[in-house]
Amino acid sequence: MAEDAAQEACALALVKWPADGMPANPGGWLAGVARHKVLDQMRRQARRAGKEAAAMRDPTAGLPATPGPPWPEGLPIADGAAAGLRAGDPAGGGGAAADELGLIFMCCHPALDPAARIALTLRSVCGLDTRSIATAFIVPEPTVAQRIVRAKRKIRQAGIRLRVPDSEELPGRLAAVLRVVYLVYTQGHLAASGPELVRGALCDQAIDLARALTGLLPGEPEATALLALLLLTDARRDARTGDAGEVVLLADQDRSRWNRAKIAEGEQLLEQALRAGRPGPYQLHAAIAACHSCAPGADQTDWREIAALYGELIRYEPTAVVEANRAVAVAMSEGPAAGLVILDALGGNQRITGWPQFHIARAELLTRVGRRADAATAYQAALRLGMSAPEHAFVERRLAALG
Repeated sequence: MAEDAAQEACALALVKWPADGMPANPGGWLAGVARHKVLDQMRRQARRAGKEAAAMRDPTAGLPATPGPPWPEGLPIADGAAAGLRAGDPAGGGGAAADELGLIFMCCHPALDPAARIALTLRSVCGLDTRSIATAFIVPEPTVAQRIVRAKRKIRQAGIRLRVPDSEELPGRLAAVLRVVYLVYTQGHLAASGPELVRGALCDQAIDLARALTGLLPGEPEATALLALLLLTDARRDARTGDAGEVVLLADQDRSRWNRAKIAEGEQLLEQALRAGRPGPYQLHAAIAACHSCAPGADQTDWREIAALYGELIRYEPTAVVEANRAVAVAMSEGPAAGLVILDALGGNQRITGWPQFHIARAELLTRVGRRADAATAYQAALRLGMSAPEHAFVERRLAALG
């Protein structure tokens, strides 16, 4: 309740302060508004028992004149939820991952805005902080806070019953669930802040969730491909940092430290997904990861194939992030100048310029074409954005090398 009240106070401040001016004591203002929000909620809760008793006596009391949308209630979590989502059920992967997956399906309610439902799920179920979620979406933290507040408010005001859906409802929520699991992994793979480059617990959590998902929906190629993607990417985890925790670039990694068992399983799962004949974005992501894992050395990586796969991925995910990744692949296959043309064209996109990896990639290509002053400016732009300590140190070393 306190967390909800604090978020609502911050959201109200974002509306009122630009119009009315900053209060003399901002902290006191926020605390006061939040306190009133909590008191209002407690008063509503105090009246709730009487209203519920009245509703039991008259089932029609309080109903709208016209029926609302037919959101099926499903089964309560305690009753085992949908098939395969029970703890210990082999079909659902069993254990905590299956329970968490059930909660994720529950929170990814179709009545909520897609961005809001994913942000709410990442915060409330997966435990990501607002900063990590903002990094995942490449948006300011207040934007994420507003999305979460709006989602919670809609759940309360619309009386949405959060129940684990029945098995027939799972396909309609699958896209959001896949995105949640993917974003949990990305925040573990490249930490938004903190002393370490990788948050291994988040990576393991996402892989466990993906396994539970493939157990729940064994014939779904996108779920299978997501697990393949995570395994193929996570196979490089130990080689991505040096003895002191510093960043080791893909081209410089000791490939003998790659986890060959994960690579073999990931490639097998990818083949299984592709045989279904129903292409999707996670199959393309996994195919890109496989291009790296199959290459005996960095100089034998098929960058033309990777660029082509990113070009196909844009049809499913027409975002500046995918285009920026394609630019790097183009630079590796056709030369840095070709990649720079694509990255420079994205420079007017305000969202992509809030992503430090965009500036780092651009700085690397600018260095290769001899534009050292411009490269330094790009590295400095990256340093002004949030990143983990190892990544920050990497950028500072690159900047120092330019002189």
